[in-house]
Amino acid sequence: MKTFWSLILVILVSTSVLKAQEQQPDTLRSMMLPDFIVKAKKDPEYEKRYQRLVYNVKKVLPYAKMASFRFQMMEQNLQLLPTEKARKEYLKRTEKSIKDQFMDDLMKMTQSQGRILIKLIYRETGKTTYELLQNYRGGLTAIYWQGMAKVFNANLKEEFDPVEDWQIEQIIKQLGFE
Repeated sequence: MKTFWSLILVILVSTSVLKAQEQQPDTLRSMMLPDFIVKAKKDPEYEKRYQRLVYNVKKVLPYAKMASFRFQMMEQNLQLLPTEKARKEYLKRTEKSIKDQFMDDLMKMTQSQGRILIKLIYRETGKTTYELLQNYRGGLTAIYWQGMAKVFNANLKEEFDPVEDWQIEQIIKQLGFE
């Protein structure tokens, strides 16, 4: 008898939902968060890791934005230079300027901040850090720095994937940078 009333209830609810959908075709769908997200936010260990990720993204994102800006500016300036010699000289001066300005800050970053920076540089420029090094410093230099990155559990060829890195994407949007 209990299953009979359950079946009746399910039929009534489903027909009322169908009628409501037919009457309001322009409404937006609402979506419930999966249970694991809701439960994870109650977990203090998860919250601690998430707050650490927020801190790391806040610290690293300005460097990724600056790298993107400098990359675009450098691309425009390289196109204006008439000779290969002038381009190489410009690249040397730019590299020295970047090292002088940012090297101390970059050396103070943690390994996890470095891995996030690699992903965010890809997100901002559309090119991996390895590709940037290869294009502007050469293949051997790119291989050398890839080897150094591997020593510190990083990969210069890593790309930013908004699905895989959804938390980082969410943090960036919450910070108002998008």
